[in-house]
Amino acid sequence: PQLPYLIDGPTKLTQSNAILRYIARKHNMGGETEEEMLRVDMLENQIMDFRMSFARLCYNPDFEKLKPAYLEQLPGKLRELSRFLGSRPWFAGDKLTFVDFVAYDVLDQHRMFVPECPELQGNLGRFLQRFEALEKISAYMRSGRFMKTPIFWRTAKW
Repeated sequence: PQLPYLIDGPTKLTQSNAILRYIARKHNMGGETEEEMLRVDMLENQIMDFRMSFARLCYNPDFEKLKPAYLEQLPGKLRELSRFLGSRPWFAGDKLTFVDFVAYDVLDQHRMFVPECPELQGNLGRFLQRFEALEKISAYMRSGRFMKTPIFWRTAKW
C-alpha cells in the first residue's frame, strides 16, 4: 500500500492529511463550535503553506543563496501566527485540536532552524512549552521512541 496508511477496522486510508483529519474527527479534535472549526480550517491551510515553503527552501540546491530571503520574511509570518493564536491557549480556542499538532511540528522545526528567533520566544514559545507539557506528549518526548530528527530526507540541504 501507499505510505503512510491507516487501517482502522473497515476504514482504510492513505494520505497524511486524510489520516490526520479522520483521527481528529474520531477523537473530537476538529473544533466544536463553528468559530473553532473555521479557525482550524484556516490554520491548517496556513501551516501547510508555511511547511511547504520551508521544505522548498530546504530541498533547493540553491539553499544557501535563498536562505537570507527566507529568514527576512520569517519574522512576519511568525508574528501573523502569534496574532492568530492571541491569548488563547490553543489555536482554535481553549481546547486542543489537531492543528495544534501540525503547528507545533512546523514551529519546532523553525525553532531548530533559527534558535535565536525572537518571534519563537514569546507567545509562540509559550505555545510550544504548553504543547510539550501535555502529559502524553511529555511522556513520549522522554521515551526511547522519540526522535527529534531527522526532519527531512538526506537529500535536503538542511
